[in-house]
Amino acid sequence: MSAPHRFDRGHTDDLMSFLAASPSPYHAVANTAERLEKAGFRQVAETDAWDAETSAASTAGSGGKYVLRGGAIVAWYVPEGAEPHTPFRIIGAHTDSPNLRVKPVPDLGGHGWRQVAVEIYGGPLLNSWLDRDLGLAGRLTLRDGTSRLVNIDRPLMRVPQLAIHLDRAVNTDGLKLDKQRHLQPIWGMSDDVREGDLISFLEQESGLAPGEVTGWDLMVHSIEPPVYLGRDRELVAGPRMDNLLSVHAATAALAAVATGAAAGDRTPPYIPVLAAFDHEENGSQSDTGADGPLLGSVLERSVFARGGSFEDRARAFAGTVCLSSDTGHAVHPNYAERHDPTHHPRVNGGPILKVNVNNRYATDGSGRAVWAAACERAGVPFQNFVSNNSMPCGTTIGPITAARHGIKTVDIGVAILSMHSARELCGADDPHLLANALVAFLEG
Repeated sequence: MSAPHRFDRGHTDDLMSFLAASPSPYHAVANTAERLEKAGFRQVAETDAWDAETSAASTAGSGGKYVLRGGAIVAWYVPEGAEPHTPFRIIGAHTDSPNLRVKPVPDLGGHGWRQVAVEIYGGPLLNSWLDRDLGLAGRLTLRDGTSRLVNIDRPLMRVPQLAIHLDRAVNTDGLKLDKQRHLQPIWGMSDDVREGDLISFLEQESGLAPGEVTGWDLMVHSIEPPVYLGRDRELVAGPRMDNLLSVHAATAALAAVATGAAAGDRTPPYIPVLAAFDHEENGSQSDTGADGPLLGSVLERSVFARGGSFEDRARAFAGTVCLSSDTGHAVHPNYAERHDPTHHPRVNGGPILKVNVNNRYATDGSGRAVWAAACERAGVPFQNFVSNNSMPCGTTIGPITAARHGIKTVDIGVAILSMHSARELCGADDPHLLANALVAFLEG
């Protein structure tokens, strides 16, 4: 008999709040940590010794822990009685999304306009950032080495499109955007643009003294909130679904499993893990990306903190499975020929299993069986996604995780439209269907 759903449309309501509150990877991990704290998880520092003597949140004992590093978070729950060689069940996701990011010298202008110099991050649909009211968010690093989150979530900037009268062929020949010349946002008027204006403005907004900010990681975001859409409100439009939809679902699933285990409802035979990385959109090669050492270091230290040996570590990794959860492509009604003719994932049809025989996705037949079993236990339908042979296939953190750690990995996710746009579109039921399947996967 299939397990009852843990989550319903209320999960999607909560997703919309999470998206709105997470305009940068740094905000996303802070919000994730806050939710895990409410479920009993406690932060541990990478600089501390991980042993039975660790205060407050012993890394050796049972319970939920998490590590924060920049725009990444790794969280895990150790059930009572877990052995050092107990395998992990991991949900991998990423916190970053394609957007426009502020350059080191941000103050720009001309012809009476005040502008912000931005660089293109990842592979955004550039036209989706035009004529849109934009805010500014990210992380400020202070002179004393600490950091502070900042979020100007009001109409601050805009990238104005050229009027059709000055580009008569735009509707016949297509819009052509030069990344350097055409995407610098306007944020006011001035004939005297001075270096330091933007950072001085952010210091004032954040209640900081002049000159206190010495470093920044800032990015532009659309201030439009997520909304239900459609005749029956069966769709959701919003920002950063790729891939905060998966981060949110994984967080909810991990918290549900940990809370259930703590209450004695069911002790999972695995150690459930959430690994939400930064920098997936530009290759994952950073200290907070999936191609960095963060996940492996946390898992190994968890084994050793519980008295394990290298042999225990090898046994644990050999029995570990990771679900790489990222968004995928729903069939587009206006471009159906761009999809594989026999694989047409539909929104609200359940999460998708992503397959590519050239290992752009990590799924193989044995991984499919793990995923199918989890969906069956959860009573959740799933769909298959394969790219059209004539279209290059994208990739995810899945193959990176499998190769770097020697861990069986399966690529899954939710089908959406407008991927990499400033506003993406998904089915209103798919987020909670994904979360229910992830619970079943973590519980084993």
